[in-house]
Amino acid sequence: MNASSLEQFLSMGGYGLYVWGSFGMCALVIALELALIAQRRRALAQTDEDAAPALTPEAGA
Repeated sequence: MNASSLEQFLSMGGYGLYVWGSFGMCALVIALELALIAQRRRALAQTDEDAAPALTPEAGA
């Protein structure tokens, strides 16, 4: 593949900005969603750890 054909591929017949912009936005939204999921999992795990001592019986009781 030479530089000319790569340039033609990236320009997509004049629609490259729209195509690659759409791919970029999708990648950004997916990355944001993954980050938010990880944040919610950490918050839920912390909530579970905070509630766990109240749910377990004390030793010798």
